[in-house]
Amino acid sequence: MSTTRTEFATLGGGCFWCTEAVFQQIRGVLKVESGYSGGAVHQPTYEQICTGKTGHAEVVRLTFDPAIVSYRDLLEIFFTIHDPTTLNRQGNDAGTQYRSVIFYHDAQQQALAEQVVKEMAMVWDDAIVTEVSQAPMFYIAEDYHQNYFRQNPQQGYCSFVVAPKVAKARKMFASKLIG
Repeated sequence: MSTTRTEFATLGGGCFWCTEAVFQQIRGVLKVESGYSGGAVHQPTYEQICTGKTGHAEVVRLTFDPAIVSYRDLLEIFFTIHDPTTLNRQGNDAGTQYRSVIFYHDAQQQALAEQVVKEMAMVWDDAIVTEVSQAPMFYIAEDYHQNYFRQNPQQGYCSFVVAPKVAKARKMFASKLIG
């Protein structure tokens, strides 16, 4: 009988391929799902998301064991692997679907997210634009988006955008990596 307690974290930091690839390597993160959240369209498709008209953001939903990795640790990793100062943009990816967002799942997560955003404001030169909102419905992305970096490491976007973020996270958070 398992006694593992799990929690969810839902984070959007631009393209979900990047955030998924990083969090899949963190000890205590039991599951990473790429998907869409925060918009008005029921069961959106990737093609709909790409229009920027759904209101959804590309996000990852993490299932994690807080006895192994804390929500604060996840937020600190999140703020390291994307730019929280660019409104609706990460690199060349532009649109509301690429916004920086933390969707909290309870009051504790809300308070901690707001606190970490304030702390990050002291680290970044520009203003933090990360949205902190209650977690709305999460829609899992199409199968081909799941484990994208692992399955497509030689694809151009993966080589030039995802791989450097993964390398940065591996360097900065080596003590939190799986085996």
